[in-house]
Amino acid sequence: MHDPFAMRPFFGYNFGRYLSHWLSMEHRAGSKLPKIFHVNWFRKDNQNNYLWPGFGENCRVLEWMFRRIEGEDCAKLSPLGFIPADNALNLNGLGVVNMDELFSVEKKFWEEEIEAIRKYFEDQVNIDLPSDVANQLLQLGQRISHMQ
Repeated sequence: MHDPFAMRPFFGYNFGRYLSHWLSMEHRAGSKLPKIFHVNWFRKDNQNNYLWPGFGENCRVLEWMFRRIEGEDCAKLSPLGFIPADNALNLNGLGVVNMDELFSVEKKFWEEEIEAIRKYFEDQVNIDLPSDVANQLLQLGQRISHMQ
């Protein structure tokens, strides 16, 4: 389900207006929107093995997130947004983690994902979709389409 807050079934009013209200917080005096991070702990390789070693190691990613929030320069830009820079995650004692595969961006998958998100927004939000959200999806599509 393409639900950015995992709360869509529980909204008591128009989803598009809810998103607009949430985004409006940025423009209120003294307000600062929270940083948002996306993880996929369950991504697998071609042999069906998990790319990330597991639940007990997630604190390593959380540590990186906290460093980012504090303003440390420990990220690099990808078509999906910022990801850990080379050697930015503490991998001590983990053995081999294929960071290139872990952070790879599969063009075909993301083209299909963008279309599925677009359809979800059309079906669920339609004309009430905030322009900021529509623009972010458009920009993501452009970044993905320019990938090799």
